[in-house]
Amino acid sequence: MIKGEMGRDGDHPLVSRRPIRNPLDPVSKSIIEMLQVDGRRAYDSIATELGISEDSVIQRVKQLTDAGVIQITAVSDPLQLGFARQAMLGINVEPNLTKQVAKALADIPDVVYVVITAGGFDILVEVVGESDAHLLELVTAIRPITGVVSIHTFLYLELEKQTYTWGVR
Repeated sequence: MIKGEMGRDGDHPLVSRRPIRNPLDPVSKSIIEMLQVDGRRAYDSIATELGISEDSVIQRVKQLTDAGVIQITAVSDPLQLGFARQAMLGINVEPNLTKQVAKALADIPDVVYVVITAGGFDILVEVVGESDAHLLELVTAIRPITGVVSIHTFLYLELEKQTYTWGVR
């Protein structure tokens, strides 16, 4: 369901699973943009650039993380950490079982990304495996999930670009 869409009866708007939040103010947006460039940037440096107190930056970052707007984490290249295989799986499911299948996929520890999509696949899933055999085990574990119709595997050969600096609107 997409925010703002109307239900079949035309009277009740459909609601996203995420609560609607107040728009972010320019200061919070600036903090987010700075942390997207460098998640380890010192809060006193952010405060100086924005002309606010360090305590204000700390409080805003806490509010943003508590609300689920941002998370601060180290992003790594799994191939350089000893994981031999990464793959994207395009999964098609039976009608009306998309959310159920997505939840089951999200519960698998080696599944690192699950998104419901429109287009050629109902769900895209990213997996990280230690070997070809491990990747085969993951795909074999996904096939029997109730509602899964087909799985198309796209094996990653090389990471060309990975960025999280898309800014804010």
